[in-house]
This record gives sequence, C-alpha cells and structure tokens, in this order.
Amino acid sequence: MSSKEKPTLGGTRIKTRKRNIAAPLDPAAFADAVVQIYLDNAGDLELVAKNVESSELNFSRYGDTFFEVVFTGGRTQPGTIKPDEGERQPYSIVECEANREAILPSVIYVQKILRRKPFLIKNLENVMRRFLQSLELFEENERKKLAIFTALAFSQKLSGLPPEAVFQPLLKDNLVGKGLVLPFITDFFKEYLVDNSLEDLIAILKRGKMEDNLMDFFPSAKRSAEGFSEHFTKAGLVPLVEYNEKKIFEAKLKDMKSALTTLIAEESDISEVIEIVKQRVKDANLPDIEVVRILWDVLMDAVQWSGKNQQQNANSALRQVKTWAKLLNSFCTSGKLELELIYKVQMQCYEDAKLMKLFPEIVRSLYDQDVLAEDTILHWFRKGTNPKGRQTLVKSLEPFIKWLEEAEEEE
Repeated sequence: MSSKEKPTLGGTRIKTRKRNIAAPLDPAAFADAVVQIYLDNAGDLELVAKNVESSELNFSRYGDTFFEVVFTGGRTQPGTIKPDEGERQPYSIVECEANREAILPSVIYVQKILRRKPFLIKNLENVMRRFLQSLELFEENERKKLAIFTALAFSQKLSGLPPEAVFQPLLKDNLVGKGLVLPFITDFFKEYLVDNSLEDLIAILKRGKMEDNLMDFFPSAKRSAEGFSEHFTKAGLVPLVEYNEKKIFEAKLKDMKSALTTLIAEESDISEVIEIVKQRVKDANLPDIEVVRILWDVLMDAVQWSGKNQQQNANSALRQVKTWAKLLNSFCTSGKLELELIYKVQMQCYEDAKLMKLFPEIVRSLYDQDVLAEDTILHWFRKGTNPKGRQTLVKSLEPFIKWLEEAEEEE
C-alpha cells in the first residue's frame, strides 16, 4: 500500500444510535378534548367525571391544562390566566355563582378525579399556586369563587392538597399591598368555618406555617392588633379575633417571663428589676394578677431544687423568698393579689410532692417579709376555693394559724 493512500475499514457497517423521539406537546388538542366532554354532557359533573376517567387522554402529560379547563373553562396562555385559542366550556368554577351550593359540586368532582388519578394532585397544586399568585388578574367576584373553592377543598379534605400551596403564594408583597389578599382570606375563613371548628382552621394554618403570621395577610397600613380585631369582628369572625388576642397576650407573657428570668439569673439590683418589670407591665398592658403569677413562677424556677434533701429545698426556697420579697411586695398590692400568690404556692406544692411539706414554711416566710397580710392568710385558710391539695395543706398550716390567732388575741 502506497504511503499516500488512506487506510479504510472495509466491510464494516456503521450503526446509528437509536433515539427516543418524543411526541410533540399538544396541550391545545388536549384542552379541546376535555372541553368537548363537558359540552357533550351538558356540564353534568358526575357524567363528566365518568367520561374523563374512561378517556384515553394523556393526563400525566397535560395535568395542568386539565385543571385550567376546570377552573376557567379552557386552556390559559402560558404564565397568565388569559384565555388561549380554542373552544371553552361554560361550566367552570369562575363561571358559576359565587356561593357554596354552586361550587361544592366542582370540589366533589375534582375529588373523584384525584381518587382515580392521584398523581394529578401536583398539577392541581401548580395551577392553584399560579392563579393565586395572579389574583389581580381576576375580577373581584372571581376571586371570591376561588376563595370559596379553596375553603371547600380543605373542608372536604381534598386528597393531598397541602395548605402551604394556598397560603404561601398569597404572600406576594404586591398582592398584599393592593389589598387583594385580605378579602380572599376572609372569604376563605368564613366559608371554612361554616362546617368546621376554629380548632380545625388553626390546624390548617399550622400546617401552612401561618398560625403565627396572620398579620402578613394585611396591608402594612392596617397591620396592627386593632386593625385585625376591627376587620374580622366586622366580618363576623369573633372567635378568630379572640384567638388572636389570646395569642398576642400569651406572647407578651412569654416575653415578660423571659426578661424577668434573665434579670433574676444575673442577680440584678432589685430596685432596677422592679422598675423594668413595671415598665414592661405598662407597655404590654398586662393584668396585675398575671404579673403576680409570673413573678412567683420565675422566682421558683430559679431555685436549685434537690431531689432528696428536704432541708436544702426549704432553705433554697426561703432564701429566694427573702431575697426577692421587695419585688413581690411591689406587685402584691391588694388582698386579691396576695390571695392569688397563695394559690400559686398551693398549686406548686400540690403539683410537686417534694414541696408539699414546704407550704407552711413558705407562707410563714411571705408573712414575715410583709408580702402576705394576716387577713389574707386567714381568708385562704377558712374560705379558700381551690380544692387541689387543700385538705393536706390546710392541715399543715394549722400550727401557724393557731399562732396568728393567739397573737391577735394577745393584742
């Protein structure tokens, strides 16, 4: 072979690699076919469901398109809610009346489809997320229909629909700022609570990570406890207002307790602690009775309790009472508040058996430090209303009560 000739591979067949050739996407044809099922059955959703289930349409590929037809009557343009070309059906959710009687059949219909084709739940989530993020493109009446559908979907426990798929898309700043989200969520709450309890609603909010963030649905100008109460009271959702007020109150108590715990642990100057607590009570508008309860809880939580040594427990508790007596005195300013303090001591001793024997010593120490008045102690002994452990504690306090009564006779 000449050196100028190029080598060849004689007799060898070159095989081409086989490729998976995907069929072109045709969501328009799919949408037209689904619309035709609606039209053929005159919008009878029970018959529509049967025909949808028995059809050979490619739902796994066009699940989003299917729910576009369910909600808007036909296919929508990509990234919008605007109708695309093609025939439309007049039995969609946005075309029906804005009430539960008209929308509930659509919820039941979707539920039937999801039971037969559970993989479609992700497509429902996709479409709902897209529509909710585009609330401004819907008319006010259409937004109300979406809210009712969503509430009924959760009320009917629509298979697998996660609450976060509803709540999180609503939190877009422009939607909240334009005031579109608050009416939607109000309609949702009102409709859901027709058939469900407030506890059920709170459970959904927890799953959607919104239980502590209800204010996020309000435009910034209305984002206040007062604005919340005013809006939902006007909407007839008083239980929700009461729930929110309780949450706010509990948060204030928690903050107060946390701050006081830090001050006690750092052994801050007692006068400074009193001023800080007074200011916090004023800012948070906390009831005096709650302040007394917090003070006792924090002081006793700071005690180093021994599991076995009763005398050490007594010494630690009494030392704490003596050290912080001035703090307790500053807030136990009436017989009613003093009585509440005795009830707190009673409950602590009742709930912790190792402290039961300390009750008379603690009461005696509070008396010696002028935190509890004699009249208050005698009132609790004779007429106390809390029955928990009362019989045992009254018995243990008898020697001290006898001493008080004898001292009173001598005077």
